[in-house]
Amino acid sequence: MLVYLTNGAADALAEWIAIRGPERGAVFVPIDKAGHLTVRRMSAQAVYDALAKRGAEAGVASFSPHDLRRSFVSELLDAGADIATVQRMAGHASVTTTQRYDRRGDAVMAKAAQLLHVPYRRRTCDLVEHTRRQRSVDH
Repeated sequence: MLVYLTNGAADALAEWIAIRGPERGAVFVPIDKAGHLTVRRMSAQAVYDALAKRGAEAGVASFSPHDLRRSFVSELLDAGADIATVQRMAGHASVTTTQRYDRRGDAVMAKAAQLLHVPYRRRTCDLVEHTRRQRSVDH
């Protein structure tokens, strides 16, 4: 699996790898109460517990690992990434799944419409004259 990291994410990962060590294996590993790392996969429950602890420390009432996924997708869409690219990055088989995360409202559609250029040359005089003729024929 290829993961694209930029900005602070790349810096944070580089710092973590310096602490964790360069050996092959799971990127995120358990740390025991004494602060020792073991390079092995964390269980789903261990990930959930670590996130719940950090969420509580941050004062977040309810938090789950899926909230990170939802935020990842929503933030990319909010930043203007196209939905097909976000779909691939999230690993969704269907774009319909990705659309469920789309919290952008009508303002985004209005902004998208602004990207289009519809060529139009105003012909006011011709239109006014045609309308006058039609009215006189109708009466």
